Amino acid sequence: MSESTADATVLVVDDEAEVADVYALRLRNRYQTETAYGGQAALDRIDDDIDVVLLDRRMPDVAGDEVLAELRERDVSARVIMITAVDPDFDIIDLPFDDYLCKPVEKEALVAAIDQQLAARRYDDRLAEYLELTSKLTLLEGEKQPQALEADERVDALQRRVNRLKAEMDDALVEFEDTGAAFEQTGRGSE
Repeated sequence: MSESTADATVLVVDDEAEVADVYALRLRNRYQTETAYGGQAALDRIDDDIDVVLLDRRMPDVAGDEVLAELRERDVSARVIMITAVDPDFDIIDLPFDDYLCKPVEKEALVAAIDQQLAARRYDDRLAEYLELTSKLTLLEGEKQPQALEADERVDALQRRVNRLKAEMDDALVEFEDTGAAFEQTGRGSE
């Protein structure tokens, strides 16, 4: 796992080589970039040296959803951003991605999403989960009618979890009056 943005390695996975190469080209001045032209190539390449995976969802050899499931099963530490032309539907609630971007994605949005995931890796799991769940809620709110959202109990459960995580994080921050107290409490303060 890389500590700085410049040292971060981003793996771009798409079965269309031109698409993968364009994204890698856009990012190479900011991150170390690699490409994998398909799901199986991604599974063959991914290890803990990869910090963020940009994963296409529709690929003919091994679909992005299957690659994602395999990565989570292997407990690979890379953050996964689905980057796809597939419009989000309620099925995204159960997918363990960290963020979801719909193609086409401008460079600024791509860099912001990657930087957010790199930052999330440095904090506790609650922040990472909060970012994942709020991404899903935002996607669904943009794609679905309010009545459809209200009718789906999974969306209600998702919203409750987001609210609970936000409250937990707010409570954790309130415990410390200032940054110095936070560092002292965690044993990171100067001695």
